[in-house]
Amino acid sequence: MSKTRLMPSPVCLVENVNGSLSICKDALEFLSRISEPVVVVSVVGLYRTGKSYLMNRLAGQQSGFALGNAVESKTKGIWMWCVPHPNKEGHTLVLLDTEGLGDVDKGDSKNDSWIFCLAVLLSSTLVYNSRGIIDNNALENLHYITELSEHIKIRSPLSVPEEAAEEVEDCQFVRFFPSFIWVVRDFTLELVTDGKKVTEDEYLEFALDLKKGVNKKSSDYNLPRQCIRNYFPSRNCFVFPSPASPENMIHLENLKEQELVPDFLKVTGRFCDLIFHKSSVKTLKGGHIVSGKLLGRLVQIYVDTISSGEVPCLDNAVATLAISENEAAVQKALNVYQIGMEEMKNKFPVSLMDITLEHQKLSSLAISEFIKRSFKDEKGEYLIKLMEAVGKCYVGLLQENEMASDKKCRDLLKNLFSDMKKRMQNGEYSQSGGYELYCRDRDAIVEQYRRELNKGISAEAMLNEFLKDQGPEAKSILYIDTKLTENDRKIQEVKEKRALLEQRCKEEEEKRIERELMLQEERKQHADRMQQMQEKLESEMKQQQQEMDRAVESKLKEMGELLSKGFKEKADLLEAEINNLKREKEEKGFGGLKDLLAVLFSNMEKLLPLMLEFRRKNSKT
Repeated sequence: MSKTRLMPSPVCLVENVNGSLSICKDALEFLSRISEPVVVVSVVGLYRTGKSYLMNRLAGQQSGFALGNAVESKTKGIWMWCVPHPNKEGHTLVLLDTEGLGDVDKGDSKNDSWIFCLAVLLSSTLVYNSRGIIDNNALENLHYITELSEHIKIRSPLSVPEEAAEEVEDCQFVRFFPSFIWVVRDFTLELVTDGKKVTEDEYLEFALDLKKGVNKKSSDYNLPRQCIRNYFPSRNCFVFPSPASPENMIHLENLKEQELVPDFLKVTGRFCDLIFHKSSVKTLKGGHIVSGKLLGRLVQIYVDTISSGEVPCLDNAVATLAISENEAAVQKALNVYQIGMEEMKNKFPVSLMDITLEHQKLSSLAISEFIKRSFKDEKGEYLIKLMEAVGKCYVGLLQENEMASDKKCRDLLKNLFSDMKKRMQNGEYSQSGGYELYCRDRDAIVEQYRRELNKGISAEAMLNEFLKDQGPEAKSILYIDTKLTENDRKIQEVKEKRALLEQRCKEEEEKRIERELMLQEERKQHADRMQQMQEKLESEMKQQQQEMDRAVESKLKEMGELLSKGFKEKADLLEAEINNLKREKEEKGFGGLKDLLAVLFSNMEKLLPLMLEFRRKNSKT
């Protein structure tokens, strides 16, 4: 079952008041809770053409989006309805119903252009709704298509020479624009062109045929047709008869299915099936899959850009999203690590092996969590931020574990030596044979101390420190023991020094083993990080290649149609665009990935010595 929360009715996503666009916070909050991929279907068209009814049917409802039964447009701004996708498990279907274009009460065509522009930018499928037939008048009403190059930029203006910018934009749109469906309402003609029966899709293609000629009339005629052909990767058409008798139309949302025209229901079924089965998941430039949360941020970026008087830019939007998403990915991944290590902290003191294994496991989980959410971290900058933060936490935990071990060992030694201290105060060791008794008691306590479990990483260090502190006491007892000769004392002094040296060597060996363990663990973690980032980059590269393949396929199809109809010059221009896309694909393919990996690995290699040095400086071990 889909995890999409129930949205019982549509909510306003983008409010349009007096030509000013603003985001509705409730809608953004709802989107922020959707972590699964979204399929976004937007409907645009002239006002009072029945757009809302189709969207209600896609939502599986008879009503929801306001239909209205008067002349004025009911939908203002952009309204949203999120429902579980009926065919894609774990996906959300986001339906966007836009206010009618060309509303006479509004009198602001620029505002209409921005609404149309937002629908294109946000959707994975764009439905254009009109009435009657597809003729030159209908295409002239779709002049918003011809203005897209003025209202949408693919690349930042700084990255493209001004004289080449428009040409670059036009040929790139097909890579990132949604699929296009033209819905014709109240269609009463037969689907016949040149005396032959045609399909709905063929009817659309016939309407998009270009006129030969280089005069202004031909150019004006061809412009909207050429834009539709060039900008959208796939095109479909549905022609709907009137849904009901004229007297019933004002009650459309209250009519039962049996009261609707059967042919209308049949076309509606085919339309919904195409949307459900063919509409793709919304992706960003570069192929990154968009979740509900990301869609909300995308809306915010585009509306803020438009409100500021700037033109929305796909590159800039992706860069802005990448920064916020990667920072959030770092924090979320760090939380995974910190919460997991909090449980280990409750067990302190523990052995270095225990804390290292737990650190290793949780570091891997944190990296996986980061990689799942991050994107376009091509140089590994945010992964390095994460690992530095994890490393800092780990060093802090090592210190806390060491302090817990120090305290436990000191307390244990203090308790174990309490009886000896009393004996010393009572003078039991300050007599003939006292030194031998002292050594026997001390060695027994040392053995008992070593048998105690869960002392942590400071066990030998604390014992060494304690015995060193006992040195003057032992020497005093040695020299007041009348039973011992001067030679005996010298022999015992040598034995004491040797014992302390052995204890110190044991402590140093323990530290050496600990350092080696940390080094091995860090190298293993480093290799794991490198592997996961390589897989992430390869996945992102594959998405970009698919994006380009889709564009090439669309342009090849278009070029074939132009050649078959005698537009060789236009076909030659398309061929040049196709070759440019293929060249870009090749450059950004294996070679491009190789370059990215080289940069990533170079940055990641710098991290290893930094992490080791950081730990050495911040931990006694």
